[in-house]
Amino acid sequence: MFSKILIANRGEIACRVIRTAKRMGIKTVAVYSDADARAPHVRMADESVRIGPAPAAESYLKAELIIDACKATGAEAVHPGYGFLSERESFAKALKKANIAFIGPPPKAIAAMGDKIESKKLAKAAGVSVVPGYLGEIADTDEAVKIAGEIGYPVMMKASAGGGGKGMRLAYNEKDVREGFEATKREGLASFGDDRVFFEKFIEDPRHIEIQVLGDQHGTILYLGERECSIQRRHQKVVEEAPSPFVTPEMRKAMGEQAVALAAAVGYYSAGTVELIVGADRSFYFLEMNTRLQVEHPVTEEVTGLDLVEQMIRVAAGEKLSFTQADVKLDGWAVETRVYAEDPYRGFLPSTGRLVVYKPHLPHAGGDRGEGLSSNSDMPSPSPSRKAGGGQETRIRVDDGVIEGGQVSIFYDPMIAKLITWAPTREAAIDAQVEALDSFQIDGVSDNIDFLSALMQHPRFRAGELTTGFIAEEYPDGFHGAPASDELVADLAAIAALVAATHETRAALIDGQLGGPIYPDGDYVVRVSGDEFAVAVEPYDGGLLVSVDGEEEIDLIADYAPGQKLLVADLDGRKRIVQVARDGRGWRLTTRGAAHKVEVMAPHIADLTRHMIEKIPPDLSRFLLAPMPGLLTRLEVKPGDKVEAGQPIAVVEAMKMENILRAVKPATVKATPAKAGDSLAVDQVIVEFE
Repeated sequence: MFSKILIANRGEIACRVIRTAKRMGIKTVAVYSDADARAPHVRMADESVRIGPAPAAESYLKAELIIDACKATGAEAVHPGYGFLSERESFAKALKKANIAFIGPPPKAIAAMGDKIESKKLAKAAGVSVVPGYLGEIADTDEAVKIAGEIGYPVMMKASAGGGGKGMRLAYNEKDVREGFEATKREGLASFGDDRVFFEKFIEDPRHIEIQVLGDQHGTILYLGERECSIQRRHQKVVEEAPSPFVTPEMRKAMGEQAVALAAAVGYYSAGTVELIVGADRSFYFLEMNTRLQVEHPVTEEVTGLDLVEQMIRVAAGEKLSFTQADVKLDGWAVETRVYAEDPYRGFLPSTGRLVVYKPHLPHAGGDRGEGLSSNSDMPSPSPSRKAGGGQETRIRVDDGVIEGGQVSIFYDPMIAKLITWAPTREAAIDAQVEALDSFQIDGVSDNIDFLSALMQHPRFRAGELTTGFIAEEYPDGFHGAPASDELVADLAAIAALVAATHETRAALIDGQLGGPIYPDGDYVVRVSGDEFAVAVEPYDGGLLVSVDGEEEIDLIADYAPGQKLLVADLDGRKRIVQVARDGRGWRLTTRGAAHKVEVMAPHIADLTRHMIEKIPPDLSRFLLAPMPGLLTRLEVKPGDKVEAGQPIAVVEAMKMENILRAVKPATVKATPAKAGDSLAVDQVIVEFE
């Protein structure tokens, strides 16, 4: 076994690998760019080495710097994590030449599966079902249009070396091909150094299901069940679960055996994932093979009890797998949601900045969090058990690589953490997600927690009726918060009265008007997101008796103090977890996937406010504003130009993805304050219309 390994990555996956290595008694070396000098993975490792400036191309993507770090520290092996150099054949070869073990598959397997055109040819030869399409090189846009027509719309245009949702565009007609083909080539070149593009028939109402494989260097290859990854936005996974609610045991066996056959055909060992597109008729087709650890690997770990990172290390050290296919059992259900620094209320725009508050939901029992740095948990028992609201045992795990006060940088992926829940049933695992998301506290950057909670509560998701078009179909006009039931809104009115009463009590104590910490009697008018309630509050031993709109009094028990962000309340046995924040003269109560603006007033004050003039926000419709921080790569108009609705106006590159900004209505360009090449801030004016 290795005595010291280097992790050629950053963030949560670096923390994840370090934790397993420590449990195995292996010393670890972290590498870092200037942007990550104080990052958690650097502090968790036994040693660390600076490898360059913040841009990945000058640090984490420099293979020679990683090898130099290995030589300087005596690291015997490298775990690449995912992304960066993890699927570079040249990196694996360079390590081998330097007599450093690569904790991953052999270089020839990386090469075979890394080229999506060649991998499909190999898959077909191995007897694996392949999506109809065109695997040859496409010379130009005219040829692309011809090929797309022959395959039949819709078609998916994909960069040959792409991954992670980059370099992919869906075309429903010739216009889409002409507009997107060159952009796909550019994204492939910018992100992967390869501008080749291939076309596939787009399977309508598809599911994205993947098979986890694991092999050793002695010829054994196993499949460890499937993961359902159909909930995606812009081809990037948002929610993953294991097993899939759609897959039958017979289907699992067929998919698993085909995945193993493909892995065997390229001499595969280590952990890998065979991704499949699955039709409503349960037909399945090979998409690609990821020759690395997947972001969503924790859900497989939770249902199999295996530590995939440990298995990868043991395989790289030459050990045989200690179990057989018959030993692989799936226990319970696991769900993973990806917590991103992005604003779902503004089209999921990326957000950067300092994590002023970062408190993940983590009922951690025993063991530490890497000196408070990461909640990556030990495997194979990755998280403590507890009872969910329905009485079922659940486990909660948070894989992260950030700390409170840390920076979400513009240079890397905006993922903050992964929240993983396990329970004996799918419904209980989803319920555990909702409760944990209610408790997840982030301030300083925007986050997608409300959206994730809304997904977990969505009736279609809970029924398992999933396709890769789920988000686009269910949120065609964008995300505006999860709908709240009448019961929840009434409960929030009661909780708002508690918050107001608590603040009034503190004010009275400060003024010396009260002799002890008691709640005052009170009648309030409470407005919750436009709904108005008459709320009566009466203190009693241990809590409040609250009546909403004259209904029967309920017991409201909560441990809340002014300034406290998280409030856990019991309302006649109903548990509510609410995040409380000041919002002007009122409060913002966030729970169950939505933020609710709340005002609490005495009845006579409420009467007076009805006569207040409403402030009208300024009209910004004559401006094209930058929706996100990024680089203005192209400006398609000049002053005096007339534009039509839907016409491309500008292209902004953010996170290495091109975003086309279009006119929403006919207009004439008055001015273009921004120029191509400018770095844009959020809401910066790009174009002004007359």
